[in-house]
Amino acid sequence: MNHIPDIELESTDSIRQFQSEKLKVAMQYVLRHSPYYKKLFAQHGVTANSVKTVDDLQKLPITTKDDLQRNNWAFLCVPRSKVVEYTSTSGTLGIPVTIALTEGDLQRLAYNESISFACADGSKGDLYQLMLTLDRQFMAGIAYYEGIRKLGAGLIRVGPGLPSLQWETIERLNPTILVAVPSFIIKLIEFAAQQGIDPNNSSVKKAICIGESLRNASLELNTLGKTIAGSWNIHLYSTYASTEMQTAFTECSHGVGGHHHPELIIVELLDEQNRPVKVGDTGEVTITTLGVEGMPLIRYKTGDMLKAYDSPCACGRRTLRLGPVIGRHQQMIKLKGTTIYPPGIFDILNQFREVKEYVVEVYTGPLDLDELRVYVCVDDNEASVKEVLSNAFQSRLRVQPLLEFITPSAIESLQHSGKNRKVKKFIDNRK
Repeated sequence: MNHIPDIELESTDSIRQFQSEKLKVAMQYVLRHSPYYKKLFAQHGVTANSVKTVDDLQKLPITTKDDLQRNNWAFLCVPRSKVVEYTSTSGTLGIPVTIALTEGDLQRLAYNESISFACADGSKGDLYQLMLTLDRQFMAGIAYYEGIRKLGAGLIRVGPGLPSLQWETIERLNPTILVAVPSFIIKLIEFAAQQGIDPNNSSVKKAICIGESLRNASLELNTLGKTIAGSWNIHLYSTYASTEMQTAFTECSHGVGGHHHPELIIVELLDEQNRPVKVGDTGEVTITTLGVEGMPLIRYKTGDMLKAYDSPCACGRRTLRLGPVIGRHQQMIKLKGTTIYPPGIFDILNQFREVKEYVVEVYTGPLDLDELRVYVCVDDNEASVKEVLSNAFQSRLRVQPLLEFITPSAIESLQHSGKNRKVKKFIDNRK
């Protein structure tokens, strides 16, 4: 078994006591150094003595992505001379946010990813192939790079795209683990089939999957995960992270949720009234960072909706586990009385090999209600695909979006519109 930090093996009460002490330090830090939290807490009568345990977090106001966007530099707690790296969010839900890191923050990122990769059964004997960008202010790229180095493993920086180059590298250098977006692994499988390559004869034994969920709310593999597993006999590990939290939640081999690292972050799942939900109920991930120097966050609502699990894991860890993202609070769609999140739509579309690419758009209809349009690119036989998709949407979602078939170039234009770093599969054009 890979080394597990001692705190992750402690009882729930011991973890809470440990985090309560860390929280008091974090509160003292932001009250001394954060222009934003000094002002916010003064407005709400909050002092360092207001918070003695993690339960006292409920006395504090929450911070939102809008707050971070509007007051970005008011969150900075160190002089600019202490900033060694500037990263940014992808801008999926609005204006990108800059997150400034100190040398200590970079070391914290490296520690986080090293124990996360170890959680996913990685070791210094592994060779990782990184199929993601290290540029464009992408925090995850530098975090994975530094984490693998701290783990003591080898790495290959191939970058995103180009299945031919990825396979040439796999065959030449024999990596044991891939770090990639799941939908790109599908493209690797398709390329391999076209070229007569058997993925199961390769050196690759595992894949750390980022950016997209592999599982549904019941922790079973979703369509994307099943498609990969059905063609490539590798162990898949799902992850959950965001730039703002500067922390990752990564599955162990048991695949029952991403493990929480309590020395790095406090997690709450809140309802719309900012009250904690019951374990097992869906709530919005709200985080308080621990040990961050540059831009620490207190009770920051991420917008991500998911479930948490607190039963001990078979791996020995007794920390909280987070399930896959069910959807984002801002992306919730109310269509004809039914609540829908984009990942549910993606999962249906991913079932059909005839669907080569897609973009989901929500917009405001003439009655000021949500309307849904799905742009689809197929090779041929649109009528047949339309019928099976319509039936699938009706049976799974109980509603049918408007289906529009467009060309590959038109789909590519939609997916890469604006300055967003990520490929866009969901467009929100509501008023």
